[in-house]
Amino acid sequence: MLVAAIAVASSCSSQFEKLLTSYSYGDKYRAALKYYEDEKYSKAAQLFENIAMNVQGAPQEDTVRYYWGMSNYKMKDYVTAQSNFQEFLQSFPSSPFVKDAEFYMIDCMYEQTYRWELDQRPTEIALAYITKYIIENPDTNNSRYCIIMRDDLEERLDKKAFEGARLYYHMEDYKAAHRALKNVLKDDADNQYREEILYFTAMASYKYALNSVEEKKRERYMTFIDDYFNFVSEYPQSKHKAELDGIYKKVSKIVKKEN
Repeated sequence: MLVAAIAVASSCSSQFEKLLTSYSYGDKYRAALKYYEDEKYSKAAQLFENIAMNVQGAPQEDTVRYYWGMSNYKMKDYVTAQSNFQEFLQSFPSSPFVKDAEFYMIDCMYEQTYRWELDQRPTEIALAYITKYIIENPDTNNSRYCIIMRDDLEERLDKKAFEGARLYYHMEDYKAAHRALKNVLKDDADNQYREEILYFTAMASYKYALNSVEEKKRERYMTFIDDYFNFVSEYPQSKHKAELDGIYKKVSKIVKKEN
């Protein structure tokens, strides 16, 4: 059995090598499509790449280029696939494969983005393409997938902005934290972490006041009171409300005493 299996594998390999060196581009084209259908994407990609230069101007040229990209995409070689699809879109703007090629190029870009802690420039570039695709292709299956990608990438950007500002809070630089947190919402009022941002804004102003010299405390406690009311007006049912209520009561007594 083992000998037979090795013989079959050797025969298949030999046939594939013959195809690669063959001058029959029709045979290569048909074989490449068959390999793709059989999910043998590595061999399909090699054959599509092999014949790409030889079908220039032929009716099947766009098909070869598109499935070359798809073969790499199916192998999760997103860098090569993205390059394939970009070249395809530049070369064949009227091909029936254009809309799918646009989507798969975008998906390749999405797959190459990083976790929120890392560089988000690829995320911002991918988001621009995703947003454009959604606008131009509403109510399609691909567009629905793009919406899922968009939401995920926007959440990463929101989290990076929030965590970057909150880092000052953890460093106990409460003045810088207060300013940075406010700037996050100034830049993006709809940040998905808005509740947490407003909570840490209030906590930063409280701790900044608490650690201030006596003559500055009252003024800075008043800033906390403003932040407190901003928070409770938006999130009256928040898990943080009880904690902030307690601080507010304490601060109110201090402020009244100093009047």
